Amino acid sequence: MALPPLVRQLVDSKLTKYCKNKIPPKLRDKIRLSYKVWGNNVTLIESRPYWFDPSKWSELKVAQFRYDPDKKHWTLYWADRNDRWHVYWDVEPAKDIEELLREVDEDPTGIFWG
Repeated sequence: MALPPLVRQLVDSKLTKYCKNKIPPKLRDKIRLSYKVWGNNVTLIESRPYWFDPSKWSELKVAQFRYDPDKKHWTLYWADRNDRWHVYWDVEPAKDIEELLREVDEDPTGIFWG
């Protein structure tokens, strides 16, 4: 199931702004931040050029936000080393994805940015 249109617009607006502001312009040839939407899931992705072939970029999944259309809230997930997703228990589900994005940005546990 896809995100409801209004929710998708808000996600695009907030995550585009976040990704743009998180990485300074002078570093964007070395690191990029983007997101992918798949169904009701939004995955935040960090990309860096391969050291042996800078024309190609590798991707690292940073966090995933899952939308529950029945409850109309988002839940935050983190990926383990095998790319399996787990609920991030240190923050409650939120109506606004921006609340969870702040938790990822602050990263008090070091689980998202290391």
